[in-house]
Amino acid sequence: MINHIYSSPIGPLGIEANEEAVLSITFNAPDIQPSEKETNSIIDHCIDELDQYFKGTLKNFTVPYLLKGTDFQNKVWAQLSKIPYGQTISYSELAIRLGDLKCIRAAGTANGKNKLPLIIPCHRVIGKDGKLVGFAGGLEKKEWLLKHEGIIKGEQMKIFG
Repeated sequence: MINHIYSSPIGPLGIEANEEAVLSITFNAPDIQPSEKETNSIIDHCIDELDQYFKGTLKNFTVPYLLKGTDFQNKVWAQLSKIPYGQTISYSELAIRLGDLKCIRAAGTANGKNKLPLIIPCHRVIGKDGKLVGFAGGLEKKEWLLKHEGIIKGEQMKIFG
C-alpha cells in the first residue's frame, strides 16, 4: 500500500493505491502519512489525470480503481460514474435511476461513502431544488468543482435530470 499527498487547487488530496489500483482519494488529508516510496505507476497515472482534470483537459478518468462496498453501494457508485462531466442529477433522480424512489436516503448514504471522489463524481449529485447538499469534502469544494466543470456560472446552476 502506498500513500501520496497530492496538492490540488481545492487542497491536499490523499491518494492510496496498491500496485494494481487506486483505493481511495481523501479530502483534507492531514492524517495520511506519505509512504517511503511515495508513488508507483498507479499513483503516477492518477496524479497525471488529476493534473489534467484540474487544468480542464480531462473529463473522464481511466486510472484503474478498486471500490469495495455492498451490492447496493456498488450500484450507486456505478450510477454516479454515468453522470457526465458538466452535468448534475438530483438525489431523487439517482434513486429513480436505481429503480426505487424510496431508496433516496440509502442512495445518499452510499454516495457519501464513495472513497474515490472526482473519479466517481459524487459532487455531481445535488438537491432536487438545485441546492448544494452533502459532500464529504465540504460544500465549498463541491461548489468549486461544479464551477470548474461549468455547471455553476456566477450564481446560476444548470440542473440536468
